[in-house]
Amino acid sequence: MAAPRRPARASAIPQLSWRTPQPAPIVLVSGPEEVCAQRATSGIRSYLRAEDEALEVSDIDAADYTAGSLPAYAAPSLFGEPRLIRVTSVEKCSDAFLADALAYLAGPQEGATVVLRHTGASVRGKKLLDAIRAGEGGGVEIACPAITRDADRVDFAAGEFRAANRRIEPTALRALVAAFADDLTELGAACQQLLADVDGTIDDRMVERYYGGRVETSAFTVADTAIAGRHGEALLALRQALASGADPVPLVAALASKLRTMARVVGSRESAPALAARLGMKDWQVDRARRDLNGWSSEALGGAIQAAARADAEVKGASRDATFAVERLLTIVATRRPYPD
Repeated sequence: MAAPRRPARASAIPQLSWRTPQPAPIVLVSGPEEVCAQRATSGIRSYLRAEDEALEVSDIDAADYTAGSLPAYAAPSLFGEPRLIRVTSVEKCSDAFLADALAYLAGPQEGATVVLRHTGASVRGKKLLDAIRAGEGGGVEIACPAITRDADRVDFAAGEFRAANRRIEPTALRALVAAFADDLTELGAACQQLLADVDGTIDDRMVERYYGGRVETSAFTVADTAIAGRHGEALLALRQALASGADPVPLVAALASKLRTMARVVGSRESAPALAARLGMKDWQVDRARRDLNGWSSEALGGAIQAAARADAEVKGASRDATFAVERLLTIVATRRPYPD
């Protein structure tokens, strides 16, 4: 019988959001999502620069490290300016860096902020990370986990607008995320461009104007029109998507995801915030699912979910004609036919 797994040890240091980073003697920026890590490091630099424009910034590559560099950069200068030392590639660090960094934790220099970037791509430097997380050096950690799920990308983009105190309509947000589903860096840049160029609320028209070529054939455009019962538009959007090289698998996944969300909220009389909290969703997702349910019966919704499960298997190899499988699902959803049709 296998020994029971030990629960992960909780970190003894504060955990900060990459959106609201703050300096500390040691700042561990961990995790693979480079966009968030860059934002965190830039945010710390801006914070320190705002406090003192004389900030000295130094960069160290831990994989190609010269012994003694870290304590030298962190040491007080003649005029006592604050220092920021940015260290990259800690997951590839040399033995010399590891020795210097562990020694530095015992006595961080006053006025110095050392930012350590570890992607988690290897266990190299684990001894250093464990020491920091145990509280040595008085550090903080900024976790940057991978953003791979559609819901995580939606949260990322929504956070861009929320951080700027700007509103984007839920449908515009989903269209924007779908347009840049494969590149978080581009998604972040698109959000920032809209924030810079557009005044007031950002709606579907603005997203269409800037990124219409990428949005018009997105999986969620197909799903939204089908669920709304616009059969002709949905088929046209599907054919445009397939003609532009879209994969049938995410098209089916988008439809299935929306149908499952509708099924989770159907029949509930709870307020959107209460239901969202109970289901682990966002308020706007509950509101949108309830709007999507207009005109749907329980039988039609159950049949559509069954059809989506069948189509999912077919586009993943159970059928020789993935296009037909998607078209059949689209027709069942848009016409709300019983299943099997």
